[in-house]
Amino acid sequence: MSRKIYVFDTTLRDGEQVPGAKLNIHQKVEIAQQLKRLNVDIIEAGFPASSAGDFEAVREIARTVGDTVSVTALARAVKNDIDAVYESIKLAQNPLIHIVLGTSNIHVEKKFNRSKEAVMQMGVDAVKYAKTLLPQVQYSTEDASRSDFEYLWQTIESVVKAGATMINVPDTVGYAVPEEFGDLIRRVNERLKNLNENVILSVHCHNDLGLATANTLSAIKNGAEKIECTINGLGERAGNASLEEVVMGLKVRENYYNCHTGINTKELLRTSRLVSHLTGLDVQVNKAISGENAFAHSSGIHQDGLLKDKRVYEIMSPEEVGADSMELILTARSGRHAFKNAVEKIGFDTSDAADFEQLFEKFLTLADAKKEVYDHDVFYLVTNHRTIADHDSHLYELVSFQAISNDLHPTATVKLKKGSEMLEGSAVGDGPIDALYSVIKTLAGLDVELKDYKISSLSRGKEAIGRVNIRIEHQGKIYSGRGMDTDIIKASAQAFLNGINAALLDSAKD
Repeated sequence: MSRKIYVFDTTLRDGEQVPGAKLNIHQKVEIAQQLKRLNVDIIEAGFPASSAGDFEAVREIARTVGDTVSVTALARAVKNDIDAVYESIKLAQNPLIHIVLGTSNIHVEKKFNRSKEAVMQMGVDAVKYAKTLLPQVQYSTEDASRSDFEYLWQTIESVVKAGATMINVPDTVGYAVPEEFGDLIRRVNERLKNLNENVILSVHCHNDLGLATANTLSAIKNGAEKIECTINGLGERAGNASLEEVVMGLKVRENYYNCHTGINTKELLRTSRLVSHLTGLDVQVNKAISGENAFAHSSGIHQDGLLKDKRVYEIMSPEEVGADSMELILTARSGRHAFKNAVEKIGFDTSDAADFEQLFEKFLTLADAKKEVYDHDVFYLVTNHRTIADHDSHLYELVSFQAISNDLHPTATVKLKKGSEMLEGSAVGDGPIDALYSVIKTLAGLDVELKDYKISSLSRGKEAIGRVNIRIEHQGKIYSGRGMDTDIIKASAQAFLNGINAALLDSAKD
């Protein structure tokens, strides 16, 4: 009989720890709603003790998606952290407190500077306290893959007796290899089932050696019942196990693993694109499952084989992960119904009539400029519109601009809107983009530094949309901004404004 593997998504906690991937509360909720459509079992919504903003984001996620999805958040083994988790997730129908504490010698000796017995007691006391608040408590033995096995087991045994209902065994620094990690999980699982067969055994693997997916699958083969992953493999340093890779590994090789998940795999690509857009972190084109080339075949030999039978070179169909082989091409004559269908098909809500009308007007403008509008275009049109609409009273919006390029004095003139206020100015620079950014900085009154600027083609059609990704630094923090338009100069201005708006939102939150 096929075993059910529970999927714990930590994109909004571990994934958001990637430099430059900071999300605001509205973006976090949007991702959480998509994770709900993806049908993950547990969402780790953040680290509420870290800031008031993170606390509010976790609480809003628990309120909005916690009716069907279990919601958790991370706590160190201290009372204040545990209280923050409880207060932020208690509105969910099935809340879970997640406690983490190191078990390796280097963590115990260097990080905590305490004896092993004292650190173990910290964990036991934390679990006992958490159990007074909620029935479900997960305990993570941080850096388990580099821990002395007997001490690791003593810790697990102690916290299970204290009331932990889930034990998570992390490969925190990506040190493990599949055979070794699988054996570790097998040994823990054998003892754990003898101790309390109802406790769920979980794993959390990092990708420092490129083995996170392989280690996770090896752990499942050896008895793990729950996996912790992120969309697109986001996370600290080289990232975490990629949710889409592990899930499809189990699905394609179900006869080997004899396991399954409850994931709606047709939402995988949609989720990947949403996370990529909102974090500003591109997915490498050759990435398994969600990369742009994952189902592309350029070799003539491959194409010949595929035409004869897709199974010659495809072990899964694009449709299984939500990649449509055929798209409904929209034009300015398509009408509201066709556009609404396209928006809903990519996972966005259209119930707000006034908001939809604003979006439809933007679609008509794009359709007039581009002639043919594809699913990619609709996706980025909606996400850009929603970003502005959420805070249109105190964020900057581009009204008009003019950029002139020449050998002497490249110049830009910009008009911005902030609520009911209109701002206009001009500046010169080393080139049209430099001039554009100089005048925007002046009008916004912010001292920001451009750290990264990237232009890429986004979609197909007679005139592709240009996407500009930028990263700016303000007061020691890095913010990302994205802009999309058929005019790459305009896209550049929108990207810079969105980065500034992200900084303003962060300042307002603080």
